[in-house]
Amino acid sequence: MTDEPAAHSDAAPVREFWTTLGLPGLFDVHVHFLPPGIQRAVWAVFDQAGPKIGREWPIRYRQSHEERVEILRSFGVRRFSTLPYAHKPQVAQYLNDWSREFAGAVPEVLASATFFPEPDAARYVAAELGAGVEIFKIHLQVGEFHLDDPLLDDVWGLLEDSGTPVVVHAGSGPVGNEFTGPDSTERLLRRHPRLTLVIAHMGAPECAEFLTLAERYERVHLDTTMMFTEFFDVAYPADLVPRLRDLQPKVLLGSDFPTIPYPYVEQLTGLADLGLGDDWLRAVCWENGHALLG
Repeated sequence: MTDEPAAHSDAAPVREFWTTLGLPGLFDVHVHFLPPGIQRAVWAVFDQAGPKIGREWPIRYRQSHEERVEILRSFGVRRFSTLPYAHKPQVAQYLNDWSREFAGAVPEVLASATFFPEPDAARYVAAELGAGVEIFKIHLQVGEFHLDDPLLDDVWGLLEDSGTPVVVHAGSGPVGNEFTGPDSTERLLRRHPRLTLVIAHMGAPECAEFLTLAERYERVHLDTTMMFTEFFDVAYPADLVPRLRDLQPKVLLGSDFPTIPYPYVEQLTGLADLGLGDDWLRAVCWENGHALLG
């Protein structure tokens, strides 16, 4: 870590949250840093509130890459991903090269990469694993593919053997399509039950189905991204919350920073309001990420 930067105006309640819990900071597995041109294109989709978004979505942290790193540091986010995700063929390699360079300059970053169902996917995934990638991200709604696409068969074999986590946006929120939902995830896990998957947004709105998969498969996790905030229009079913206590080691803090329309602390207070206790919060906000990714 560098010396502590000047605090962002949203920083004080975030720091109070984790210091009160006695944590060294926060471990956020769901953060995005993308090449500038692609970042602008992603934000334009959110600004237009088009069919893939479905509602007004003002972006709170629309700063430069350098400023956003400093914001996370001022919050006390000690480890965070960059989670590129390919939206079409022949894009993943560019995203991965850019993300590798970015990670090399920011010590808090988890080396992140992506892949897409295409003939050379296994080749470049193997190369990323050899280069030390720590986490992958794929997005079924945006990429419009199923997890068990035959072009990914060899990729999943590599990832099952390596144990490298893959953050998967498979739930049908905010707007679903024929590729979202739990079905292809379940089919994939039947074939590769040792895969380390992190289900983004706790699988919302198919929360019960993805929670059941996390209970059934040893290496399936859930991330909290945007869930339990007032903005997110999917209410987590109250009858599932006690099961989250039992799943404590497999729930990971995620935020979706910077493309969130509310202060970062809202994700944290939403978790606290579940009433699952300080030990659960400590596990979710630091210990589980550290155990999975170091």
